[in-house]
Amino acid sequence: MFMHNKRLQYTVRVSEPNPRLATMLLEQFGGADGELAAAMRYFTQALGEEDPGRKDMLMDIATEELSHLEVIGSLVAMLNRGQKAQMSEALLKDADLYQTIGATGGSAKESLLYGAGPSLSDSAGVPFSGTYVDTRSEPTVDLRSNIAAEARAKIVYERLINVTADPGVKEALGFLMTREIAHQKSFEKALYAIEDNFPVGKLPGVEKYANVYVNTSQGTGDMRGPWNTGAQWDRIDDLEKTMPINGGDGTATVKLGASDMAAVARMKARGMSDPTTDPLTGVDLGAGAGAGRVSNTDKGGARDIREAAKTADALAPPH
Repeated sequence: MFMHNKRLQYTVRVSEPNPRLATMLLEQFGGADGELAAAMRYFTQALGEEDPGRKDMLMDIATEELSHLEVIGSLVAMLNRGQKAQMSEALLKDADLYQTIGATGGSAKESLLYGAGPSLSDSAGVPFSGTYVDTRSEPTVDLRSNIAAEARAKIVYERLINVTADPGVKEALGFLMTREIAHQKSFEKALYAIEDNFPVGKLPGVEKYANVYVNTSQGTGDMRGPWNTGAQWDRIDDLEKTMPINGGDGTATVKLGASDMAAVARMKARGMSDPTTDPLTGVDLGAGAGAGRVSNTDKGGARDIREAAKTADALAPPH
């Protein structure tokens, strides 16, 4: 059971309305790295968690993320409050109100449908999606995803802090940004409290492939470092000599029954190309300047053929 405390986790103080900033803050309300996505991610993970310690941690953080959703939503509401009242009471002239709505950086739908209140969408007006919740019910996978999600959210908060001079908004965003750091620390501890946390899952990797680094992007800019060189790695640079990596000729094959083989043979015969022909195509017939080489260029291009045909028609005796 959840109970709502009417006091915000962090007191919100906004100096003045700023609808454009409010639109930007929606990224952390209903966006992919926002507070709702975080809360739903950790709730779903907690519900499927078997370890009592991780379950408790995930429930704690998920619930706190909802309080952060309330803080960011309150910021959006306060920043939009002036515009919301003007739209509701029609105190401005229609031209001035129209200009105000257009200057927010948000969509007309945001202003008209949501009345300048917080909407579950991102800063571009894209509605919140359950696809943002990437729970896999495997702790070593989910905890790594959570660490990355908290890191992404921190960067978004940094950028939002950099676009406002409002001290109250800066302080509130700074609090939310810092809680991302704290949550990342908790998730890191929980991950490394699992003794065997890499590779993820239960099945081991195939040993002879687990230590291979394949240098597939070669040329200017090739670099060496601990990620691809050293005792940990069997580095492959000469792909011609080493690929396919499992031997064989590198082709794909399948064993078919007699009826399937007969059907495949008929299908191949029906769609077989004739490499001995050079058919005249629509490209050849319509070729003009800039078309490049077309069929029959050794005997005259398509245009030459058409011109020759026209000449022949002109010289032909009338019927």
